[in-house]
Amino acid sequence: MKITIVMGFFLPVPPEAGGATEKSWHRLAHALADRGHEVTVVARCWPGQPDREQQQGVRYLRLPGFDHRRKLWQNLLLDLRWSLRVHRHLPPADITVVHAVTLPAWLGRLRRSAGRVVVMPGRMPKGQYRWYGRLARVVATSTVVRDRVLQENPRLEGLTRVFGYPIDWTSLAQAPLPRPSKPPVTLAFAGRLHPEKGLDLLVEAIVRLQSDQTLPDWRLLLCGPVEVSAGGGGPEYRARLERRLRAAVPEPRWKFLRPIFDEHALAAFYGSADLFCYPSLAAQGETFGVAVAEAMAAGAVPVVSDLACFRDFVRAGVNGLVFSHEAPDAAAQLSGALAGLLREPARRHQLAAAAREEVSRFDFGRYAEALLADFAQLAAPGSGLPPVGDRVNPPQR
Repeated sequence: MKITIVMGFFLPVPPEAGGATEKSWHRLAHALADRGHEVTVVARCWPGQPDREQQQGVRYLRLPGFDHRRKLWQNLLLDLRWSLRVHRHLPPADITVVHAVTLPAWLGRLRRSAGRVVVMPGRMPKGQYRWYGRLARVVATSTVVRDRVLQENPRLEGLTRVFGYPIDWTSLAQAPLPRPSKPPVTLAFAGRLHPEKGLDLLVEAIVRLQSDQTLPDWRLLLCGPVEVSAGGGGPEYRARLERRLRAAVPEPRWKFLRPIFDEHALAAFYGSADLFCYPSLAAQGETFGVAVAEAMAAGAVPVVSDLACFRDFVRAGVNGLVFSHEAPDAAAQLSGALAGLLREPARRHQLAAAAREEVSRFDFGRYAEALLADFAQLAAPGSGLPPVGDRVNPPQR
């Protein structure tokens, strides 16, 4: 098959500046090419990356993109400009996977040579699916994303499937599981340093932990980009978090790390964590939780907020802990969950083993095979899909 993968407008591929979607689909592109398929990745131009190149069987086509903006409407306008630019350069394909927002609204009807159009929601749907015309598949990352897509456009029900998100489970699972005697116990966060990630809650929970002198030795590591252009909350936001921590917690117990983009270094970071805390508040943004799944594969116990996207693979009390992020005492709940795990090393080990096993189904090899099987059905002449160019009308509002 000829498969084209269209990325978003503000991050590069290979993922030199981060991005879960960019990292995962870069790896998937090579997995698909290794299986004998002709794969093209369309991504943003980036310093040090040529506009055209062939790398390990994958063809890269890079076009001028844009930096991420703070406001949604600004990013949507940039996405439209990006989509129009991409549309003019798309190669012929059997399957075109699109990670842009506006391009799917017309691609299947106006560019027959693009083949079957597949969309994977990288963010929670915000109304765009009611305008999407001729799609072949919506690859939903979680059950809640699938439900939101179908709320916007019930006609997509037969075309929407939950696939989860691919991770490098095989490499991550080489890290040893937490040992009961391992000091100090490491609490970790990896992701964008942005208020919607619930880091204010995490910092308040850490301040509470510091006041409990009965706990075993622990430390906190926070890793991720803070720049607005990379989706962060800006340097002033990290400075605010640092001031709060510095006022109550000795600095040797906490540390902000620069974002890690190298896969091996990131795997080592996850492997150093006993507990992985991801207290996200972004009910309208989180669609899966790649960092959580990766940390679970590396043997860390997840402690997460009660967002619906995590429920597909984090089961409270079975392979992790969940706290109510909307409760008035959310920080106290989070602190209590962390304190309990700090005191119970045997329970940490049990939960970590269950967590690692749970996310093995998202390993790149298994995920790529499932995706290819689905693509082959979509591209087959007898697939039952409407001919390329026909329209699936949006529901009446």
